[in-house]
Amino acid sequence: MGRNMVAASQPLAVQAGVRALQSGGNAVDAALATAITLTVVEPTMNGIGSDAFCILWDGNRLHGLNASGRSPKAMTVNDFAGMDSMPERGWDTVTVPGAVSAWVALSDQFGKLPFERLFEDAIGYAENGFQVTPITARLWAEAEELFAGFPDFGVFLPDGRAPGSGELFRLPDQARTLEKIASSRGEAFYRGELAERIVAASKNGGGKMTMADLDAHQCDWVEPIGGRYRDHVLHEIPPNGQGLGALIMLGILEKTRFLEYEPDSADALHCQIESMKLAFADTFRYVSDPAWSDMDPGRLLDPEYLARRAELIDMNRAGSPGHGVPPKGGTVYLTAADESGMMVSYIQSNYAGFGSGIVIPGTGISLQNRGAGFTLEPGHPNQLAGGKRPFHTIIPAFLTKDGRPVMSFGVMGAHMQAQGHAQMLIRVLDQGLSPQAANDAPRWQVCQDNTVLLESGYGEDLRAALRERGHVVHDFEFEQIFEMGGAQLIVKTEVGYVGGSDPRKDGMAAGY
Repeated sequence: MGRNMVAASQPLAVQAGVRALQSGGNAVDAALATAITLTVVEPTMNGIGSDAFCILWDGNRLHGLNASGRSPKAMTVNDFAGMDSMPERGWDTVTVPGAVSAWVALSDQFGKLPFERLFEDAIGYAENGFQVTPITARLWAEAEELFAGFPDFGVFLPDGRAPGSGELFRLPDQARTLEKIASSRGEAFYRGELAERIVAASKNGGGKMTMADLDAHQCDWVEPIGGRYRDHVLHEIPPNGQGLGALIMLGILEKTRFLEYEPDSADALHCQIESMKLAFADTFRYVSDPAWSDMDPGRLLDPEYLARRAELIDMNRAGSPGHGVPPKGGTVYLTAADESGMMVSYIQSNYAGFGSGIVIPGTGISLQNRGAGFTLEPGHPNQLAGGKRPFHTIIPAFLTKDGRPVMSFGVMGAHMQAQGHAQMLIRVLDQGLSPQAANDAPRWQVCQDNTVLLESGYGEDLRAALRERGHVVHDFEFEQIFEMGGAQLIVKTEVGYVGGSDPRKDGMAAGY
């Protein structure tokens, strides 16, 4: 608790954000210092080559930022002829990284501290080393086999192995890269020396990224989309992100008898799970780069349409719904807030762990694999094309009531994110839990094949009751803890903030 707050998935990064606040910065400066430091101390989830999104309350209104990148212009669906789906690694999955542009845009528009100041902690940890935290070490170990065939990935596997928990890790090349980005305000990354290195590596590796692709990149200020839940409004970034899924799910849920059911009962979970299935069916069918789609997200939030979708829920049987026809018309999440009232909800990601496996020689830049989010299905709005943004899983969230801020939050973790947003709202609004209690509570997840993953906090009686309704419920193993996401929450009170950080990650919430 405090009048100023930072919550993120790694303690050193949180402290970098707090120091930015104590140095005279605001919540944006704190969020950026945290995010930049996370590229060093939690490389298993994000890096300099990540994408990013942000929703922020400036003290008077909300702003949204889409800093996801587009595919290389020269890339076409014909490049993948004979394939059923996009590859998961390599240059074919790399889109133009957008995180650096987010840092610049947010600092330019809202920051108080000098841009170079935001990099000090990150550069120090890259140059002098940091001790790897336990959960990060576990994820890092998975990279040993996964990226063994990527020649330049060895900088993250000194002596051919991942650093263990508590082990000191240094990457001086990354420090030099961050210095170049800081001193050039990102120009080196998109138009200068670093851009030239990225393009040279792409050419050598058979990729299609060009200087023109990097130079053309821009992040976009967007108007967040909102959906009502009870007497609050949940705000999400509009497509190409999956935030729409959380709004659809909650909109459907409000058309059911959900509030009549005992919290965490079989009826309550069945209702949530079935609502999420319906939401995902529409999300995966319609969400794409808005520049390539004529779908107005508001059509999927039409109350009459949501009511019709809710009618498809059979409280006695698990369903496998398809998409509807609406009426015409690896990730880090962090949040920061300051005593002026500014609140920031920010997320950046490589996508799957370290991402594509591509590391630019001599720079410490690991590149995301966001292009894996495209589909090759002919006619689908998210079908791969050159110069296009793919479907994105990473989504920041923001909650308001009567036009005033209530909570900045997010739940990192691929397709867990939209359903994680919904579960956090249910825990906080419907059950009255604190941010930390909401984090600590067990979670469910609808998997992509419509099977269900329940954390071990749910008892056997509940599992049996769901199975009786036809749900395929997986037995939860400790190794699956990463699949349930990592949430960070900050709730605004009359006198300050209350923060919570996910025990499934190494992080913390800190305030003063």
